[in-house]
Amino acid sequence: MINGLLQLLVFQVLGELASKMLLPSIPGPVIGLVLLLGSLIALGSIPPRLEQVAQTIVQHLGLLFIPTSAGIIMFLPMLRENLGAIVVALLISVAASIAVTGLVLKWLAGERADDEHAT
Repeated sequence: MINGLLQLLVFQVLGELASKMLLPSIPGPVIGLVLLLGSLIALGSIPPRLEQVAQTIVQHLGLLFIPTSAGIIMFLPMLRENLGAIVVALLISVAASIAVTGLVLKWLAGERADDEHAT
């Protein structure tokens, strides 16, 4: 278990270092996860100790929502004051996400259709 946690922490530290030195616009945890994904793809499988840690984290994932819930309750008056802006921002971001996803899928499907016609 400790070995798996150490592996995760190593990738976290590598991501933080890469973020600070090379790519300051990308958060360290994101870079660390990409590095971890790359290493898992290169290995072709998940090491058993890392898999054990991952399963334990997933089993307790609900605990991560407690600080968020407490923050929402703590800032409830501020959220009520800005409810209109929050709803508009959520609607626009959802619509933009759907539109971008659709365009990317259309673009990728167009490339596949072009590849099929070429052969």
